[in-house]
Amino acid sequence: MPSFWLAGLRVEPRPALPGPITVDVAVAGGGYTGLWTAYYLARADPSLRIAVLEAAYAGFGASGRNGGWCSGLFPVPTAVLVRRYGAGPAAAMVSTLNATVDEVGRVAAAEGIDCHFAKGGTITLARSPAQVRRARAGPGFLDADAASAMCGASGVLGGTYSPHCAALHPALLARGLAAAAERRGVAVYENTRVLRLTRGAVRTDHGTVTATTVVRALEGWTATLPGHRRALAPVYSLMLVTQPLPASDWARIGLARRETFSDHRHMVVYGQRTADDRLAFGGRGAPYHFGSAVRPGYDRVPGVFAMLRRDLRDMFDIDPPVAYEWGGPLGVPRDWMPSVGLADGMGWGGGYVGDGVAAANLAGRTLADLITGADTELTRLPWVNHRSRAWEPEPLRWLGINAALRATQARDVWERRGLR
Repeated sequence: MPSFWLAGLRVEPRPALPGPITVDVAVAGGGYTGLWTAYYLARADPSLRIAVLEAAYAGFGASGRNGGWCSGLFPVPTAVLVRRYGAGPAAAMVSTLNATVDEVGRVAAAEGIDCHFAKGGTITLARSPAQVRRARAGPGFLDADAASAMCGASGVLGGTYSPHCAALHPALLARGLAAAAERRGVAVYENTRVLRLTRGAVRTDHGTVTATTVVRALEGWTATLPGHRRALAPVYSLMLVTQPLPASDWARIGLARRETFSDHRHMVVYGQRTADDRLAFGGRGAPYHFGSAVRPGYDRVPGVFAMLRRDLRDMFDIDPPVAYEWGGPLGVPRDWMPSVGLADGMGWGGGYVGDGVAAANLAGRTLADLITGADTELTRLPWVNHRSRAWEPEPLRWLGINAALRATQARDVWERRGLR
């Protein structure tokens, strides 16, 4: 079953690469990172010959399957960034990513991309004493009444709120962005599988693209490339979407400004109120597959879908019909630090750990500056040219990642029972 976001669209794949070609910039991957990079490059220098190469169609991967959170979230805590890079660079990383939420909305409006962009912020609920302790330790704390007024979940004891998030329709953004890039002269080739990246060339199943600069923008599919098996671990996240809920349910649930929502448990869950009044709800918990394997069958894990249904019932005291269930891989670096960079004609961006809708825009702008040789505030951010160490070889990778998943689930069980 496709994602809810893609199911309602009429997707007509663009033609494949017609054969060997030569360009200035070849981008492997037709998701957000690749498309934003091509878009901003074409805007910066219209004379550049740019080709985007996509195995299926633009938005097929995480860009068309995610939770629709365009947020300033960054997987590495600010305190860790301060220790590694200093207070100034850490603050610049946070503030630039927060501002990127508005940049996505600005470009969508300017390019006529109706992706249901609604900047209502995000609320993270605290529904146990342990979650309240974590909420109080961070910014934007809300007491129980204020949190419940925003999101009427059950058992709310408090929460935190950030204005730096917008709900959107991710597939409409991806498809609209591909069309916007084409209008600026970018060639987008779909049904073209990248087989290998080398300096100066991208080999595909339809011929080799010779390029001065090659950009890797494959996120959860990075591990399928030769030589990149240990670069990013493909970890699956699964989602469901309900049928439209009646007005009586929304009167109690709230989310009147389409705030995105989560809670302070350890195993990540996330949701939004869609533009047509459905609940979209997702979470982690699916197993990591040996050898960083990525296969269509891994998109569906009945046990995880059942868990998401239970969590949704528990949070909102409703049991609505579910219209769609799907999943897909996201890219996780060994140190959880996303990165963007350029070295010896090879560029890359990714490793967003599931927080990539806004971060991919920032990566695309940054790559455009790096490729054109511009020295900007973006090219001096701490994630630029960061190199995460490789994941452990198998079977250590499989054992470690799945053990961490089980331990995370166990921590949440213990906290629900009132244990430390």
